[in-house]
Amino acid sequence: MLTREELPECPVATTVQLIGNKWKLLIIRNLIFNGAQRFSDFPKTIPAISKKVLTDNLRALENDGIINRQVYAEVPPRVEYTLTELGQSLKPILDAMLDWGTEYKSKL
Repeated sequence: MLTREELPECPVATTVQLIGNKWKLLIIRNLIFNGAQRFSDFPKTIPAISKKVLTDNLRALENDGIINRQVYAEVPPRVEYTLTELGQSLKPILDAMLDWGTEYKSKL
């Protein structure tokens, strides 16, 4: 997790740094609107993402405290990703983006 000193002073810049790339937003979107996801679930709704980029972004979101990674002691091992309480607090932002995108597309 980043320290306070590592974050930008501007709160908007902080938010952009934490969730501002398209992959992180789409991962968070999946978890907000679809609930818990396994690694193999993400490429079904984010088809352009490579396994390496998905792994890197999942790790970053976990390190930043936005998602949880739960490993189940099964054979083969099962891993599920869910939002933390902090990650759940992003729902109003994603809802606003959904509303704005819907409105924009309706005007085209």
